[in-house]
Amino acid sequence: MFRQMRRFKQEVSREDCIKILSEEKRAVLSVNGDDGYPYGVPINFWYDSTADKIYFHCAKAGHKLDAMTRDDKVCFTVYNTGYQKEDWSYYVTSVIVFGRAKVMTDEAEMREKIKKFGLKYYPTEPEVDEEIRKDFPRVNFVEITIEHMTGKLVHEK
Repeated sequence: MFRQMRRFKQEVSREDCIKILSEEKRAVLSVNGDDGYPYGVPINFWYDSTADKIYFHCAKAGHKLDAMTRDDKVCFTVYNTGYQKEDWSYYVTSVIVFGRAKVMTDEAEMREKIKKFGLKYYPTEPEVDEEIRKDFPRVNFVEITIEHMTGKLVHEK
């Protein structure tokens, strides 16, 4: 169903993909937007290695939510800052995930996942707890079930 990577010699392992998903903090979520136009939006996210799922938050209304409600298929792209060898150019690893997005409805599960999400970004647990207390009623939390994932190491020269 999903295409094989054309530049297969640049493909990285699933373990390398998981490392990128676990360490990086920002990605681009692409959805099937209005009138068939793709809509890509930068987001913060958390990867749950136990469940092998990606989580992010969004508002209770908006373009992203409307698009995911219409069509749950998403593309999620993340890449690292890369590294240099011997010259000015970078080696960058990217990960592309195809999956299905759904807004979570179980409040207890949402609170658990949101807390783990928050601990990725906030310096202390009390700060996370305070943000959840203030904003939980205004937030949707979205789960991406991964259907296909590839990673690629590119030399930008």
